[in-house]
Amino acid sequence: MQFGRVNDSLLNNIDFSLPDPADNKLVLPGQPAANLSVYIGCPRWGMKEWVGTLYPKGTKEANYLEEYPHHFNCIEFNATHYKIYDPGTIGKWKARVNRKDFKFCPKVPQSISHYSSLVNAQDQTTAFLEGILALEENLGPIFLQLGENFSPKRKENLYKYLQSLPTDLSWYVELRHPDWFTNPATAKELFDTFRQLKIGAVITDTAGRRDCVHMQLSTAGSMVRFVGNSLHPTDYKRMDEWVLRIDKWIKNGLQELYFFMHMQDDMSYIEASVYFIDKLKERSGISIPKPVFQPRQQSLF
Repeated sequence: MQFGRVNDSLLNNIDFSLPDPADNKLVLPGQPAANLSVYIGCPRWGMKEWVGTLYPKGTKEANYLEEYPHHFNCIEFNATHYKIYDPGTIGKWKARVNRKDFKFCPKVPQSISHYSSLVNAQDQTTAFLEGILALEENLGPIFLQLGENFSPKRKENLYKYLQSLPTDLSWYVELRHPDWFTNPATAKELFDTFRQLKIGAVITDTAGRRDCVHMQLSTAGSMVRFVGNSLHPTDYKRMDEWVLRIDKWIKNGLQELYFFMHMQDDMSYIEASVYFIDKLKERSGISIPKPVFQPRQQSLF
């Protein structure tokens, strides 16, 4: 993910602190939930650099999907952002996973999110949903990512579209235009509407767009897209802060967490995930199977 990237030379000068909105108490009851689900994953199920380190030596690209669920329990399912797939194709992907607790989190097609202005998009939405419902128990939350040019001037399009969505499915929305966050009245209306509709707000933690790290919970769940910088020292500090905040949310009633790693180089996905999972277990006692891999050899020169 290139959204919000900055030059590494600037990273030490950025305030990476996480806001703590008071309105989160509106959706968190103040005591731990009876059931908590935690999912950690990546935006794709394989890179060639993982072969011989995470995946068995000789693994073919066509078999990455079978290997990925041995190491992660969810995937940010970006394939659906570029094409609407039929149930047969989606069903084949599901069959290859062979893990009932694994979750695909499909991204709404860009033909809807970026090119329709969310107007007259019902037929496309229906076709998209017909496809992903073939995931059955492996279907996780669906997320609608809106482009940087989708401003509050089109808020009525957004709210009307969200009201049309089936309520028996879990939905999250990612917004990128700065005006959603810089105007307090606009932000309040946005998150109040999300709470009313029981739709989650994606939190995108990226260095160059700290406004998108709004930390608002509009449901008792959270979807976080963490954009690191190839394990720069600030990445570890940021992950440590996230562990503390998640622990606080858990103690106050968080019910589900989806945490997606985004990194600049392929091996950093794995190393960051292992670090984060270890720290989360240390702090909150949450036990999530972590990727088992062969660490990179450090050069002597």
